[in-house]
Amino acid sequence: MATFLDFEKPIAELEARIAELRDTASATEPNIEAEIGRLQERAQRQLRDTYAKLTPWQKTQVARHPERPHLKDYVEGLIEDFVPLAGDRNFADDSAIIGGLGKLGGRRIVLIGHEKGDDTASRLKHNFGMARPEGYRKAIRLMQLADRFGLPVVTLVDTPGAFPGVQAEERGQAEAIARSTEQCLALGVPLVAAIVGEGGSGGAIAIAAANKVLMLEHSVYAVISPEGCASILWRTAEKAADAAEAMRVTAQDLKQLGVIDRIVAEPAGGAHREAAATIAALGAAIGEELDALAPLSAEQVRKARREKFLSVA
Repeated sequence: MATFLDFEKPIAELEARIAELRDTASATEPNIEAEIGRLQERAQRQLRDTYAKLTPWQKTQVARHPERPHLKDYVEGLIEDFVPLAGDRNFADDSAIIGGLGKLGGRRIVLIGHEKGDDTASRLKHNFGMARPEGYRKAIRLMQLADRFGLPVVTLVDTPGAFPGVQAEERGQAEAIARSTEQCLALGVPLVAAIVGEGGSGGAIAIAAANKVLMLEHSVYAVISPEGCASILWRTAEKAADAAEAMRVTAQDLKQLGVIDRIVAEPAGGAHREAAATIAALGAAIGEELDALAPLSAEQVRKARREKFLSVA
């Protein structure tokens, strides 16, 4: 059963009607297929129209959709011979950040990304994509490994933010995020980051201070969640929609501001409706960016990355 968001209610009603007709159709009703076809066309038109004019808050809801592709789906769809590498060699392994070696389009890379999980058990295991300090220290270790062996780094960002728990703070959460961001900027190999769902605060930028930052069309990227911003400004999370509008969290706004470099289109209705097509499109876009960065020397890669972030208004 597909999960529909609040603003998709008219589409849900049409698709429920289509399913009902299919369940009750019989061979003695020759016009039933024609009626189903008309309803399907109407549902697709409604879907296209709805997604063509999403508000920032609606895009935030789409970015958080539970059926949206997660890191494991991108690994399965894009990465050959993936070998996960665990642990920060200091405290523990963090399951919110997954990383390892693999091949993307025949090119050897180091992949690092957030994993949220897709059911209750896996979400608890991966802490809903909210990394602890050991997760960022693992990312640092993998980036240093990539630098040592001259492998480009690809990061996939999908997190509401770094884990805010007391124990994480005791183990140096802020310092781990800062060190990870610093390591991104110091890399002598190309780094391409893609925001595939939520890009939340320092928890996102810690692995996204890249030469090229891509965003899926209905992803969001911000220093704080709309609910968190609303709680600060208006003392109520009920103003989240207003906060999302003011914060300019969408890919379209961020491209205009120069924060990101490229928007990767999603199928009508969002990435969760056609995951395979979304994964393929993102893989192609990342491959193009890596091809463009490949001729640069280590010093040129660092200089280009530094200039990119210094130029952000």
